[in-house]
Amino acid sequence: MHAKTRLLIAMTAFGTIALFVKNIPLPSAEIALYRAVIAAVSIFLYQSFRGNRLNLAKAKKDSLLLLLSGCAMGFNWIFLFEAYRHTTIAIATLAYYFAPVIVMIVSTFLFKERLTKKQVFCFFMSTAGLILILGTKGTEASANHLLGAGLGLGAAVLYATVILLNKGIKNVSGIDRTLMQFLSAIMTLIPYIAVSRGFHLGQLGMTGLANLLILGIFHTAICYCLFFSSLTEVSGQQVAILSYTDPLVAILTSVLILKEGITTFQVMGGLLILGFTLYNEVQPNKKIAEANETLL
Repeated sequence: MHAKTRLLIAMTAFGTIALFVKNIPLPSAEIALYRAVIAAVSIFLYQSFRGNRLNLAKAKKDSLLLLLSGCAMGFNWIFLFEAYRHTTIAIATLAYYFAPVIVMIVSTFLFKERLTKKQVFCFFMSTAGLILILGTKGTEASANHLLGAGLGLGAAVLYATVILLNKGIKNVSGIDRTLMQFLSAIMTLIPYIAVSRGFHLGQLGMTGLANLLILGIFHTAICYCLFFSSLTEVSGQQVAILSYTDPLVAILTSVLILKEGITTFQVMGGLLILGFTLYNEVQPNKKIAEANETLL
């Protein structure tokens, strides 16, 4: 399978996650835990079948960052799944896709990366889009729109944290890194769930179990493997562009399949976030790049 096809399949599948999460009658923390468990077991079996063994000696060197990133990943899922419960999939997804903007800004302080005029412009326009989404009421009276959008933004902060922490992981890469992060998420979520709401897996019916298995095996284990296996064969710019299949599919799922309402201002806000985040990630030609001098 061509690398772009693998990446496109993964991104399209990620856009349908909410559709399955909504059909799993469990607390968000438990869904996140079981997703990590199923995915970790699946990836471990896949790697074992291929004869690839996890190098624990290398993993020890990055153990703290792997633990922290796994913890952030687990709670990132919790926040996102909770966002789906309080607002529409479209709004939760659009708020979540503010993560690249957060990474861009924080990187200027942590890694002394310089901001260009283009990046500053994209930041303000994306922020304007977020304000439009947060500042307008949802069309469904039963949905706590502001809370849901806020949870989506919280998930974005946690996802940005995962990205930033991964920049410091030097000795473990690809699927092995993901497996270690899943294991770290499991180690974090088990005690959290035990002291909060407890475990309810035994109460899950066949429909919920089927959706959970699809979420863990297909959306997480298989699609993560497709995603990481394509990265070495696809340019960074192509990855950035194809990654926007995820939010587009999520929005179409929300509006066309679930018939969830979305206002004109929310559509405008979403276009600002996705459009200017994508514009920021697309590399300009050399002539434009030379004129785009740094600001900070």
